[in-house]
Amino acid sequence: MKTKAQLKELFSSRGVSLSLLDYLEKYGDPNKIEEQVKEVLNGVPIQYVVGNVDFYRANLEVNSSVLIPRFETEELCDKVIQILKSWQQDELSIADIGTGSGCIAITMKQAFPKARVTGVDISLDALEVAKRNGIRNHVDILWQCGNLLQPLEGKYDCIISNPPYIDEKDPEVMTQVRTYEPHLALFAEEEGYANYHKILTGVKPYLKEQYLLAFEIGYQQKEHLEKYARNLFPDAMVSVEKDISGKDRFLFILKK
Repeated sequence: MKTKAQLKELFSSRGVSLSLLDYLEKYGDPNKIEEQVKEVLNGVPIQYVVGNVDFYRANLEVNSSVLIPRFETEELCDKVIQILKSWQQDELSIADIGTGSGCIAITMKQAFPKARVTGVDISLDALEVAKRNGIRNHVDILWQCGNLLQPLEGKYDCIISNPPYIDEKDPEVMTQVRTYEPHLALFAEEEGYANYHKILTGVKPYLKEQYLLAFEIGYQQKEHLEKYARNLFPDAMVSVEKDISGKDRFLFILKK
């Protein structure tokens, strides 16, 4: 068993951030530390190595069946919560399309305990992770397997989605992401727009008279999606907001 000093030297010699060692010591399994160090040094994302990640007010299990939740998605949740709280309604109906680990659905249920929250994913493996995360965080959510809007029933106050939106040919995708994270949760056809097109063209029957649609988008997708949404929702307020890094990241369609 290597000492802390030896591990630091090892990480430094491989050009691996020492913050990953700190994360491993905080969240990893002390009985598997050498095995986990090897995985990190081989490029496996640290969240997959330790098997969990903190997100908003939840701690979530993650594995290679689900996308690792990002800070930007926490920002999306925060913005949605602020808007919905301004409505001063407790018994909201909220759907999370492409739920993955369940991070958005769980965050919404924690923020609005009386809400009816549904999480949808096409991957059964991802849904099993989401179900365990719901139990882990003591929230009651309806988990449904299906493609995008297909499993939904009834009408919703708010539909949120962080769908796969990366063009398969995008050269900017990090090798680590492309190698280890599920492609089903990353890539989409039509240069990354396919899932937005399907949701936006099919969502109206599932919306109440007052509604909020909220999406995480690729930072280069603003112009197309803003125009596409305005054409489909001429009576709603359509806006794109930036993330903490100053990149166009969130699409909102709001009808009051």
